[in-house]
Amino acid sequence: MGGRRPRTGHDWKLLAESCAALLERLPELVDEHVGQLTEYSPVYGQVLPYDQQWREAETAMRIGIEAISAPRDSPRRDLEHAEEAGRRRAHQGLPLELLVHAYRAAGYLVWDALMESAAGREPERLAVLMRCATMVWSAVDAQAATASESYLATERELRRRTDEQLQALLDALLEGQETPGLAARAAAGLDLPEHGPYAVVVLRTERHDGRDGCVRPVLGAGLRFIWRMRADCEIAVVALDAGQGLDEVARLLDGRRSGPGGISPVVSGLGELGRARRWAELALRTCPPDATGVVRLDRRMPTALVVSQPELAGRLVSDVFGALLELEPGDRAVLIETLDMWLACEGSAGRAAGRLYCHRNTVFNRLRRLEQLTSRSLARPRDLIEMTLALDAYRLAGAPTTTGPGR
Repeated sequence: MGGRRPRTGHDWKLLAESCAALLERLPELVDEHVGQLTEYSPVYGQVLPYDQQWREAETAMRIGIEAISAPRDSPRRDLEHAEEAGRRRAHQGLPLELLVHAYRAAGYLVWDALMESAAGREPERLAVLMRCATMVWSAVDAQAATASESYLATERELRRRTDEQLQALLDALLEGQETPGLAARAAAGLDLPEHGPYAVVVLRTERHDGRDGCVRPVLGAGLRFIWRMRADCEIAVVALDAGQGLDEVARLLDGRRSGPGGISPVVSGLGELGRARRWAELALRTCPPDATGVVRLDRRMPTALVVSQPELAGRLVSDVFGALLELEPGDRAVLIETLDMWLACEGSAGRAAGRLYCHRNTVFNRLRRLEQLTSRSLARPRDLIEMTLALDAYRLAGAPTTTGPGR
């Protein structure tokens, strides 16, 4: 035990006699102790049936009383029992504050009983107990501290196991597994409705920050995000409320990321998260290498069709831009950028000229040259579609599209 020991053999003998007499009254003390705990908080009785609570309290108090008068080099049975009690209470879900209170309450009860046994008897016995007070309360403190440390360690382990279980459930959903009951178990574990509007977000990350595998629930703008960290990306399941849409998701994420991200269309339940993840990944693939924004798949469908067929996309670039690709890099970049800006300005040469810092006629001349090189007309819808898709494929291949203002 911690604390000071009695200084004489006679003191030790009197203390041992007092503890032995106390053990004879143990059932009475346990009755009082259990009654006090139940009066202090009904949770004690809710966690354990009365008979089990009484037996465990009797064992703990007996070991504690025996430890007070045990020889100096005796094994610390009281601390071994406190360590086990801390683990047990953590598994049972008893709040830590109530565990510590139980040790303190038992300590007060034992000390009062020891003092009562010396009252009216020889003053020497009372003096011995007073000299032992520090030792007795140090033992109670050590027991409470050991139980608390064991409780917290067990709680951390339980939390880790729970997190691993949630990770496995969430990963199974995101992989599209169709195990019976999977969505229901995940809904219960993640505290989410099994059916309802959901979306998945995939964000590209450039480095692994050590958070791989953690499940992080985050609230924002009335939305609930359940994040999974991976080595090369972050994936979020987004629970949407009625009336909420993907615009809120995009606004919340856009501008807060250094890299690009993709958002899936809305799906109707946890069982469809696998499909939503694939859609979000496809949306992310529509972002050029230097992109920083978060994009929605439902607004990038043509580009998504291009990236979902990389072999055909490469063939499209060759067929449409073949002659263009043979130009000098600077010349080619000017024409590509002009087409890109003209499309961004919805076919307005004047607006494109203002953003390109050139004359309106310069834009027309570049577009005419582009038509000659591609053998296509921007006035024909089918040709325009081909050139637009070829431009998307070209950009997504990592080719530069800008040369900067002031050419």
